[in-house]
Amino acid sequence: MSKKLQSPDAIRALLLRRFGNQHQAWLAGDGSWPMLLPLGVPTERDIAADASAVRAWAAAWQSWAGPGEVVFEGRHFPRLGRQRLPVGLSFAAPGDVAAVVGQAGRWAIATRRFQGMLERWPALAQGAALASRFDVLADYADDDFERLVALLGWLDANPASDLYIRQLPVEGLDTKWLEKRLGLVSGLLRAVRGASDGAGDFHAIAGLRKPSHRVRLRLLCPALRARVGGLGDIEAPVDELAELPLSPSAVIIVENRETGLALPEFAGTLVIMGLGNAVAALKSLPWLTGVRAFYWGDIDTHGFAILDRARRAVPQLRSVLMDHGTLRAHRKLWAREPVQCPDLPLDALTVEERAVYDGLRADTWGPSVRLEQERIAWHIAIDALQAIGNGAVIVPVGRAARRRGFAWR
Repeated sequence: MSKKLQSPDAIRALLLRRFGNQHQAWLAGDGSWPMLLPLGVPTERDIAADASAVRAWAAAWQSWAGPGEVVFEGRHFPRLGRQRLPVGLSFAAPGDVAAVVGQAGRWAIATRRFQGMLERWPALAQGAALASRFDVLADYADDDFERLVALLGWLDANPASDLYIRQLPVEGLDTKWLEKRLGLVSGLLRAVRGASDGAGDFHAIAGLRKPSHRVRLRLLCPALRARVGGLGDIEAPVDELAELPLSPSAVIIVENRETGLALPEFAGTLVIMGLGNAVAALKSLPWLTGVRAFYWGDIDTHGFAILDRARRAVPQLRSVLMDHGTLRAHRKLWAREPVQCPDLPLDALTVEERAVYDGLRADTWGPSVRLEQERIAWHIAIDALQAIGNGAVIVPVGRAARRRGFAWR
């Protein structure tokens, strides 16, 4: 049979692909209906070459019983005379296509829920915020969907409640349920309010109170520990840490927690560890103002992106062991960064730091090179800390010298 003649199985496969690609747009009302799919028309040569195949093809369409209407036309052939042949398959609406590809149930549920939400929030008709959530509309259990609608309704009616998630008066809502759906709720809430700006996190969009970011630090100096009742290892919300009566002379910021735990005593010094991309929280600590501050992270693209964020929060921040020389000196310890950071401006980096970042992104020293902080030998790290700080050096002081403690001068 000629390849241009479309069998029912071929048309079903085509519709399956088309439904997969276009069902969201169809849900939003796009598409031209009725939709006509051409089935091909055999020539007299096709019939002469394989009359039985053409006859079977025509019979298959004559017996078509699925959704959609087969369109027939009469064709005249010089030797065969007039023949009534199938030429197209017409679908009146997306629901007919959904039925052919086995999606009738999901389509019916999605369209019913979609229309219900549009009646309540007409703004959802703009853009694709709701239509793009076809799987949610089609597949959510009734309890989950009702909970989602109730939550949107409450947040829409109370745009600045300043409540914690746990306090929301929505039946059946719990923190874990919502935390798994923050992106969904944020996107729908923006659309409900007709907001085109996608900026802001969920708590800001929903008008809810965001738990304070928790920061962990160690006080490496006996005098600093005495100011807080002898505590040396502290983790607390950043706004509470901001109230501590601390006046350090230097701060070391490290990404690796084990590194922070292993640092020896430094007079007048504390270490902040494990903030990752949340380093912007540092700007909430008033006792960091004007203090000598040093950052030590991984030599990879994400490490420099974090350094950039940290320096925006603490402008006087200097990097340690994140230079080209350190990278080259530890070639045997290089690993590969799984996914590199996008090409960002990182305007807070120094010229030298930016050069290393650009070299990493450009694979100057090899594909996706990285040097993790914890691979650098400990004695090298301590020696580097002795040398940093504007001519300042770290020297042993008092009893701390027995534990290799140091003071800033």
